[in-house]
Amino acid sequence: MEIGIIGLGAMGRAMARNLARAGHEVKAWNRSGGSEGVTMVASPVEAAQGDAVLTMLSDDDAIRSTLVASGVLAQARRGLVHVVTSTISVAFARELVAVHEEAGIGYVSAPVLGRPDVAAKGELNVLAAGVPQAVATVRPLLEVIGGRIWDMGYEAPTANAAKIACNMMITMAIEAMAEAVVLTEANGLQRERFFNVILNTLFGSHSYEVYSANISGENYEPGFKASLGLKDLRLASEAAREAGRTLPMLAAVHGRMADTVAAGLGDRDWSAMAKYTIQEGTGRGGSSIGNGITPAHCK
Repeated sequence: MEIGIIGLGAMGRAMARNLARAGHEVKAWNRSGGSEGVTMVASPVEAAQGDAVLTMLSDDDAIRSTLVASGVLAQARRGLVHVVTSTISVAFARELVAVHEEAGIGYVSAPVLGRPDVAAKGELNVLAAGVPQAVATVRPLLEVIGGRIWDMGYEAPTANAAKIACNMMITMAIEAMAEAVVLTEANGLQRERFFNVILNTLFGSHSYEVYSANISGENYEPGFKASLGLKDLRLASEAAREAGRTLPMLAAVHGRMADTVAAGLGDRDWSAMAKYTIQEGTGRGGSSIGNGITPAHCK
């Protein structure tokens, strides 16, 4: 298939390489830099002239400005299927469904679960939703970038709601581990020993394994930046308001992630929220964190 890729960050580059290695003709547009085995084109319009185009752009505004406001969709090849693989708001996903219907272009929401190392292996979990014919058209591509494709149903925004909920739950797990460390270390138990217990009894899941290792080693090199985690928690908060519900745990982690970013840790991995909680919980918050910026709620 002839595939366009728009957005070659760490995730987009991995997807593009895997699709090219699988024998697909891949044409990509990016504001800066290219990728191995991929033909770079001069504009998003050129990337939207094949059988499908995948976008891995950072947020609603990036997609809106690059594809909608710019008129790219109006100039895309008829019969094209557009797949949005990034995390966007449920409200914007609904808007995209209508915009694509008007333009006569297929649309699939397919946000992914996984970090860049997982994307490089082609083992992402893909949450796919949309009109069945459109999903079927791009399924061979999703199978290249993903280890498993999860059917989220006929309505595309359901996949976006699921992705936002997953990211919300990951931040809750990070905060739960951080608060547990505050309690156990205050009573003389090393965090490595505590994590060994929970991973082999109550919480032996992938998220707990990955982020307990970050917390144990105090390794917060970015796999997924805290600033992006804050964006996703904002999307979750917006979705909760649209549903007319108050979610107290979401409110807590949203506020905690905001404090983490305000403390100068926005470019660190989002598990750096644990660093903030542990240091703040031991009375070492404020100037000891990140770049020495006092957290907003401590001012």
